[in-house]
Amino acid sequence: MLSARATEDAGMRRPYARSTRHNAPVMPGLVIVGAQWGDEGKGKVTDLLAERADAIVRFQGGNNAGHTIVRDGEEFKFHLIPSGILYPDKACVIGNGVVLDPHILLGEIDGLRRRGVDMNNLKISANAHLIMPYHVLLDTAGEVKLGKLSLGTTRRGIGPCYADKALRLGIRVQDLLDEKILRAKIRTALEPKQQALRELSVQRRKLRKEAGEGDRESVEQAIEDAPDPRIDLHTMTEEHINYGHRLEPHIADTARLCWDRLDAGKTVIFEGAQATLLDLDHGTYPFVTSSNPIAGAACVGAGIGPTDISEVWGVAKAYATRVGAGPFPTELTDELGRHMLEKGHEYGTTTGRERRCGWMDLVALRYAVRLNRMSSLAITKLDVLSGLETLRVAVRYRSREGALLDSFPYHQSILHSATPEYDELPGFDEDITACRDEADLPPQARAYLDYIADFVGVPIRLVGVGPSRDQIVWRPEGA
Repeated sequence: MLSARATEDAGMRRPYARSTRHNAPVMPGLVIVGAQWGDEGKGKVTDLLAERADAIVRFQGGNNAGHTIVRDGEEFKFHLIPSGILYPDKACVIGNGVVLDPHILLGEIDGLRRRGVDMNNLKISANAHLIMPYHVLLDTAGEVKLGKLSLGTTRRGIGPCYADKALRLGIRVQDLLDEKILRAKIRTALEPKQQALRELSVQRRKLRKEAGEGDRESVEQAIEDAPDPRIDLHTMTEEHINYGHRLEPHIADTARLCWDRLDAGKTVIFEGAQATLLDLDHGTYPFVTSSNPIAGAACVGAGIGPTDISEVWGVAKAYATRVGAGPFPTELTDELGRHMLEKGHEYGTTTGRERRCGWMDLVALRYAVRLNRMSSLAITKLDVLSGLETLRVAVRYRSREGALLDSFPYHQSILHSATPEYDELPGFDEDITACRDEADLPPQARAYLDYIADFVGVPIRLVGVGPSRDQIVWRPEGA
């Protein structure tokens, strides 16, 4: 249930929104994070809770994320813009922890404007870092060089951008507003990359030569037709100055924007991208993202304090999926896994890649719940399990040596070779896409949700039973 804890400001207890039969209460400082390997439906949950919020803030990641929202039969796909943008009266913030490609962002803005979405409420942190063309080149080169050992990145330049940020070679949004500073920073950042970019050029020529006429097309596709690595300083500077002119109305001190609302007792939702098991520090490293998509990172990525966070909601599918390489203990590589993929439309929003599918992993989910100190869960895509005679949930692992593991293993070698052990629950045949109250759900579906909540120790407050925003079931507090 939602905790009774509230922060105090100037001696006054902060108010929070009242709950109704169908709307959960939203308190100041609500963080929404993925509880699995991403693609759980965080955008839909954020969109629903944003109705009762004053601001929605993306706090990490880049355009390697993809959130899909269906409103009135119309589908919206977001990559950088926060999921609350469909509310014209909400401030939508791209926080300082995000890395953004200005070309991609402007394309997203233009696309939404063409569909009649008001973009005046979009605010971008002046301290957010920019993905530059050389970041994309280096990301692509790194994956090609690794070959079969590649990490399965989206090749959007996310990792190299975060690396430059740590090396203090990064270029920030505010630099777009000063041509002299921008040019100097690009020159400084580009210099140490020249050798790597030259090596990429040599590598491309070598691949083409080795491929011969018959395989040339497949090799070209493998390196995704990477653009010419000869980056021109003047061209990049001029291009990004133009980006700055277009983005300037949106650039703001977004940390203060959050402070002002939180101090006034208003609700701010902090929206994570990717998910807990892809966290750079706590996920299945090195098969992870390049940032921290856990609740604690909302403080750094948005510029708020830990006590500004009142609630943490985790989002998980009723089964599990993962895109790209990396360990996935409950993966199904048989017809059932294919059934989940097709029925759940499990294709990446950003890359279009097929997602690997498997049973719900409660060992991993309990780990995510504790790591984020989640107060509530939202379970999505329960409808995908309709028609299955038996539902399985992983409740422990067995190591290669035969040891039983009740907790998520910290050592990568153990996790990579672990096999799950399952409990089985009865399935259900009913079509649940029209269910709107918990009583409408089949008893077996309710029992499945209760089992998950009891195992991980937090209540399930929201259940998705279809792709549209109205295809949800709110569960009462304490359920």
